[in-house]
Amino acid sequence: MTYAYSMDDAVQVANQAATDIEAWLWSKSETISVVNVENDPDYQRRDIDLIWTTHSGEILIEIKGDRWDRTRNLFFETHSNLEKGTPGCFMYTEADWLFYYFVNTHQLYRLPMPKTREWFLITMRRFRERSTTTPVGNSYYTTVGRLVPITTVMLEVAGIKMEQL
Repeated sequence: MTYAYSMDDAVQVANQAATDIEAWLWSKSETISVVNVENDPDYQRRDIDLIWTTHSGEILIEIKGDRWDRTRNLFFETHSNLEKGTPGCFMYTEADWLFYYFVNTHQLYRLPMPKTREWFLITMRRFRERSTTTPVGNSYYTTVGRLVPITTVMLEVAGIKMEQL
């Protein structure tokens, strides 16, 4: 099954997720700084959105914003642009943590990377594959991923935390 999204929708969700998560990180007592590096080409290449500096050190974060909280699934992107053969962010991010955030309910799932990716690569065939198309000018691109039940990933990967922002 394929769903269609506009680029504006995707940008709006991503911006809301980054804004909410940055505010939450700033509210934490251990925070020294939060730097948004989404527009920095060096960090884009590594698929890192935020650098969170705490008293314990620097933490690299990838943010995934989502509206589809009612499915009780996370969408792990395996191909960001199928037509160009571009791997999905979940497959190559160099972040320490993936912050998966549902913008409608303000639920944040903090997934340790690369531990979550290692688990996913072993188990991904058991999860349903889905794709979305996004129009760009006169064309479009297809994003492909797997629907992973939240309860499954939380039971099977140690260190995942859920926060209500």
